[in-house]
Amino acid sequence: MSSHGHQGAGAKPARESAARVGDLERTLTESPTPKKVCHKLAQILHVRRNEVALLRSEKGSLKFIYPFELRAAGVIPLSGSSVAARTASTRTSFLSNSFIRVKHVSLFESVKLGIAEDREDSEQMPIQKIMSVPITETNGNVVGVVQVSRKGLDAVLAGADFTGEDLKQLEQAAEILARAPFMQDGAPLGDDAS
Repeated sequence: MSSHGHQGAGAKPARESAARVGDLERTLTESPTPKKVCHKLAQILHVRRNEVALLRSEKGSLKFIYPFELRAAGVIPLSGSSVAARTASTRTSFLSNSFIRVKHVSLFESVKLGIAEDREDSEQMPIQKIMSVPITETNGNVVGVVQVSRKGLDAVLAGADFTGEDLKQLEQAAEILARAPFMQDGAPLGDDAS
């Protein structure tokens, strides 16, 4: 009797997901910069480059290391109520496909991101949908947070809802990011800000 009759249905997406996460691991090995890794993550999760954010834990706060325009926007206290701070302090992933209704700090959404190749109009759109995942070392130490969003004037224009599978891929990506040299507090971030 053959045992591969039903296996194909669930196995194919899992294999594709593993291959995409493997791509991220290769990117990190070949060119370990926040920009290249975040661009690969945007490809994997089918979002625009300016919809990926990477924050590093530094001295009791979270500091943006990607996108570069947000590096100067200040820090997020880990004790705060922002989604990023809650993700780090509770070590819990968060997914919302109705984020516009979630009380959040929209200060960072108002920073103009200079990634014009992603959109003709580089005007800032509100975040409609978001996934936020802690980046945790094997010892349980949280070194940062990775966030992937979909922006638009409304939820429909922002694109498809995030799924549980998307969140699982981002959690796998966070495990890889935990090993990235640039996630260590005080480590140089590389010179890929251009």
